[in-house]
Amino acid sequence: MFGDMMGMMSKIKEAKIKVDATKERLNSVLIDEASNDNKLKITLTANRAIKSIDIDDSLLEDKEQLEDYLILTLNKAIDKATKINEAELAAAAKDGMPNIPGMDMFK
Repeated sequence: MFGDMMGMMSKIKEAKIKVDATKERLNSVLIDEASNDNKLKITLTANRAIKSIDIDDSLLEDKEQLEDYLILTLNKAIDKATKINEAELAAAAKDGMPNIPGMDMFK
């Protein structure tokens, strides 16, 4: 019984190490998103840290339009990054988790 428990604890520790390594790796995964007309381009990491924003000069003339562009484009980029982040972390956690009956939340 204790051998099984120690084995499970070891597997859980391995899973945490894999998840932490995946989180670190996701800092270097870049997601590029642009407005439909390419007047605004945003790059962020899969951990949702903004790396760059490129704004066409024509957007600088209208504050409300720029705000709309930023909201729409940032939301699209964050949505993409979140999907990648969640899929990668779930895969890392699933690979390292022991097979515990009733604990199939990562499957």
